[in-house]
Amino acid sequence: MTGLSPALGPTRVDWRAPSRLRRLRAMSVAEIAFRGRQEVAKAFDRIGPSESGGPGAWLDAHAPALARPDTALRIVREEAPHRFFAGATEHQVAIGPVVEAAERLLAHRFDLLGYHGLWFGDPIDWHFDPVWKRRSPLMHWSRIDPLDAAVVGDSKVVWELNRHQWLVRLAQAWTMTGDDRYAAACVNAIVSWHRANPYGVGINWASSLEVAFRVMSWSWVLLLIRNAPAATPEMVAATVAGIGQHAAHIARFLSRYSSPNTHLTGEALGLLYAGTLFPEYRDASEWRRAAVRVLVDECARQVHPDGVHAEQATCYQRYTADIYLQFLLLAQRNVIAVPAAIAESTERMVDVLLTLRRPDGSLPDIADGDGGELLPLVERRPDDARGLFAVAAARFARPDFAWAAQGVAPEVPWLLGQRGVAAFEALSPAPPPGDGSRVLPDGGYVVMRSGWGSDAHQMIVDVGALGCPISSGHGHADLLSVQATVFGEPCLVDAGTYGYTAEPRWRDFFRGTAAHSTVRIDGVDQASPAGPFRWRQRPGARLSSWESTAVLDVVDAEHDGYERLADPVRCRRRVVFVKPHGWLVIDELSGATEHDVEVTFQCGPDIRIDHGPDSWLRARTPGGRALWLRAWASSPVVTEVRCGEQDPICGWTSADYGQRQPAPAVVLTARPALPWRVVTALVPADCVSDLAPPVQVHGVHEGPAHASFGMSGPSVRIDAHAIVLT
Repeated sequence: MTGLSPALGPTRVDWRAPSRLRRLRAMSVAEIAFRGRQEVAKAFDRIGPSESGGPGAWLDAHAPALARPDTALRIVREEAPHRFFAGATEHQVAIGPVVEAAERLLAHRFDLLGYHGLWFGDPIDWHFDPVWKRRSPLMHWSRIDPLDAAVVGDSKVVWELNRHQWLVRLAQAWTMTGDDRYAAACVNAIVSWHRANPYGVGINWASSLEVAFRVMSWSWVLLLIRNAPAATPEMVAATVAGIGQHAAHIARFLSRYSSPNTHLTGEALGLLYAGTLFPEYRDASEWRRAAVRVLVDECARQVHPDGVHAEQATCYQRYTADIYLQFLLLAQRNVIAVPAAIAESTERMVDVLLTLRRPDGSLPDIADGDGGELLPLVERRPDDARGLFAVAAARFARPDFAWAAQGVAPEVPWLLGQRGVAAFEALSPAPPPGDGSRVLPDGGYVVMRSGWGSDAHQMIVDVGALGCPISSGHGHADLLSVQATVFGEPCLVDAGTYGYTAEPRWRDFFRGTAAHSTVRIDGVDQASPAGPFRWRQRPGARLSSWESTAVLDVVDAEHDGYERLADPVRCRRRVVFVKPHGWLVIDELSGATEHDVEVTFQCGPDIRIDHGPDSWLRARTPGGRALWLRAWASSPVVTEVRCGEQDPICGWTSADYGQRQPAPAVVLTARPALPWRVVTALVPADCVSDLAPPVQVHGVHEGPAHASFGMSGPSVRIDAHAIVLT
């Protein structure tokens, strides 16, 4: 949920451009009409913004009942709380980290995304990117290209500040302490923002999603500080007018076709906020109807039957689950009818996150992750979803969600109030039944587990297509890649995202094949990038079979990413989990000539790799465990460990947006004549020993292969048709 989109950028249409003509021919009549109306609206706005004017004049035209400041204050204090989240109006216990964060914010030091202590000046420059030292121009938003880093810097950094989610932290601190400095800082920031961002001017109007984020933030701020001395009638009326003006903008410029994903659902939630909190607006009922219509329709379109979101990225899976949880809570609070299918899909989305959750409680990176959150009521790492699990546990009465939450998270009282806390505490937390091995066939993931304990082994295999079918913009070229956790410690990981627009070379690496634990052919990725959010191809993987028993998990899949080569190559990967001894990763490449092959296993930045006996490598974890790795191939391979290399880029991971760190990658290279097979053993060890695992693989060169896990351990027969435990 970036606020960025491949369809954003200068909105002047050059109808002579062949690419635009091709896109125009592919549009439906409804889409052409919708886009045409938006272009006309932008043109009129450039001449004279229709939503401009001071708060008093704007309220007179759109909400006469709110035009009197004393009336606006009364509604915010007395009526709006009954329409908003229950916890926003209840007293919350003081939490140290909230107050500590608020003190840093008073000094205008901002921790945003993966950056710490950012300084935007005093007073705050709302158009400045302090990372890349760029200030976006003050012109009509439709003439600004947010993807042009040379002009605007990294628009994501600018927008993260302008979401004003940090103001919610200040408002929370006021409710906990009564210290008027926090409420006054909220008021001053909103007043300053209005002065620097007149309607339609500047980058902060260029994404309807970002406008929606401010609606949500300002709504929370208003409700939290409504009784503070700084919340004067004039300030409240101006902020209410700002929320209405923002909602009107969202309604006119919904991303229905330009970004019909989490942009659109996030915008709809912003409309729902404004329409339910302030029904006095002339257009409030239409905002509510539009929001509900979009959220209902998009749930069916964006969420697969197995609960995986169409973007096929854990970050956007979490965003969407948060959006629909808030939708359900606001709808219940305001007696808005919602089809039962919405709650069912939302529950399935959280189920998916529980399935993917690592044994240590963290969420793995899959595809793009932007480091942001829908509403960060508590400071958390990007991979920490305990708050989401806790709210879902209370909403759906799910003991396994409560188990994953590891206790009543602060998000529960903030969103659901004390009734939500009571609902959570009535549950008896327990892990899901079974060992957790599962296939998500629509979204394209296979999860292999030895159990649900904190010291379990887990492997995730990506057997889906590259991103969503619309643009694949947030997908990575990671088909058939694997991630592995041993004894609860992540070892093989997804490299992450790092950034979007500011450094194209690094953007292409982190979403490319070389950054993932999969096979790369002839030095090219499984798909070719076409800008920061597009691909020239959309290859797909096909799950041929999946079997799971108490002693063996087997997945068999293939992809067509390299069938575009002059000599087409078909890539097949089978992964065998001999529970709990370890995994066999069997890669088989079909073709007619020689090819350069790289098989990468990307480790986390805190993993240390050394050489063991008999060609084994040992990846040591911080907790003193190990993952042993060795390959057997039908022709010689060279095994290298690459870390922090830049020419070419190899051996890097990113834990958060804007941050990268060297991390070892084990790379097997060969130039075989195809067909070719390589079998890689990945064997967990609960202590760092110099003794290599007693694993042997025979017969890789021809016919069925045999693998054994020690003299008394199980043996596996591998042929073209089946994996058999003997």
